[in-house]
Amino acid sequence: MPPVAALPTSTPITVAQAPQAVDSVNQGLQMIQQGKVSEAIASFQRATQLDPKLAPAHYNLGLALRQAGQLQPSADAFYQATQADPKFALAFANLGAALLEGNNLQQAGDYLVRALEIDPKLGVAHYNLGLVREQQGDWEKAIASFKKAMQLSPNAPEPAYHLGLSYLQQNKTNEAKKAFQQALKISPKYPEAHYNLGSILMNQGKLDEALNAFRQAAEANSNYANAYYAAGLVFLRQGKYSDAQQLLQYAKDLYAAQGNTQWVRNSQELLQRAQNPN
Repeated sequence: MPPVAALPTSTPITVAQAPQAVDSVNQGLQMIQQGKVSEAIASFQRATQLDPKLAPAHYNLGLALRQAGQLQPSADAFYQATQADPKFALAFANLGAALLEGNNLQQAGDYLVRALEIDPKLGVAHYNLGLVREQQGDWEKAIASFKKAMQLSPNAPEPAYHLGLSYLQQNKTNEAKKAFQQALKISPKYPEAHYNLGSILMNQGKLDEALNAFRQAAEANSNYANAYYAAGLVFLRQGKYSDAQQLLQYAKDLYAAQGNTQWVRNSQELLQRAQNPN
């Protein structure tokens, strides 16, 4: 499951209505800042009971519930926020993001589109809509969404990375390469971007450059088994069998620790080739 972009952690109240409800929301925001999520949830719930039409109360409740890993209740809270304020773009965007995280792609897409109808410049909604289109296999629409997200959220590396993945699905290798390089320009320690860039370079026969990319992926995430596996494959192609064995064994051990039995088998097969090259 791709990472779903986080949206703002709180929306303060700007309307002076139901003072007790407003106080409860502000107390909840203070609890969030102190890392007391359970207490914050109770405060936001109290606010929604005191004033069911106070959209920020529902919205902040949704954020807190999502932070606590309560996906469906958070979606319900965001939905209530949209009912209380039908022009609340961030509430629609978060509702879509929660549904995306729950793999409810059709509804997620609908709510993200609604968020963008209200606020076309909401970069994170374009990004999450791109994730929906990506999972639906609609590569052209995914690419359009990720490009828009890159324009509106230029400091976020994820849209460029997923743009690269979408281009790979279309076999547009050069465009994918540029997208991964852009992601790395924003975030030089993005392991998946290094890995995918390395895969492109390896397929192009640029083995030393590919090896460097896989090394950087492993340095960025020491538990990234794919990076060690791919580097081992490069060494195997270069005839450096001892180096290949060392990395493939390490990759195999990581896959085993992560419960990935298929890639344990794949690693073992390559390891045998490295041990018996002739």
